[in-house]
Amino acid sequence: MSQWVVLLIAMAAVCAVVITVVVLRQRRIAEDDDPSQTPDVIEYMVMMIGVIYAIVLGLAIAGVWEGRGGAQTDVLAEAQALHEVKARVQVYPADVRDRIRADVDAYAAFVADKEWSYMRDHGELSPRGTQLLDRVRTDVTQFAPKSDLAAQAYQPVVDEVAAADMARASRGSSAGATMPGVVWFGLITGALVTVGLIFTLQIRRSAKELLLAGLFSALIAFLLFLIWDLDAPFGSGLAVSADVFRQLV
Repeated sequence: MSQWVVLLIAMAAVCAVVITVVVLRQRRIAEDDDPSQTPDVIEYMVMMIGVIYAIVLGLAIAGVWEGRGGAQTDVLAEAQALHEVKARVQVYPADVRDRIRADVDAYAAFVADKEWSYMRDHGELSPRGTQLLDRVRTDVTQFAPKSDLAAQAYQPVVDEVAAADMARASRGSSAGATMPGVVWFGLITGALVTVGLIFTLQIRRSAKELLLAGLFSALIAFLLFLIWDLDAPFGSGLAVSADVFRQLV
């Protein structure tokens, strides 16, 4: 049984139990019962639903913002590792040094110009980018140091390539949307319920009430759009920039 079926069954069961209890209770109320002595719960329910939905929205925004921050950290770590590779091969022979730096530049240029759009469209890393990074690794690992300086720099360079590869893998895990569909279902349903509850308060057509209702609805729409935009760190809008890779070339 899928999680959606379980969710629908649970929601239907809860609604059925609440409605059944209310109907049975109403049948047992005495004729002399005075409903004016019972506090009106409509405003209280509206307030509680609004508060709960605001908490859910806040948690969703915090989650996608943290995901974007993690993606930005991975990009910076990858670019820094590649920069270290280019800097540490200074002590290598000229032909090896130039080949490694040229391959690093080719990889960085491809990531900035091609792979960013590929991640946005496909939600994953491009095979071509993986091939270019493997070429850098091959250049580094197949070099046989013949001087003390080159021997001392060899292992740190290998470690930096491994760090770049690890950061790249982390970047790939953040390439697509991370918000589960069930969360989006809750956010959209909660928005409809929260905005719909405005009408339970018998809103009138005065300028102030219409303005507040419109602004409230627009705010919820803006927050949902913000969550959707931040949920794709390498998409458009507030996406993570590829400028750090362009600076390497």
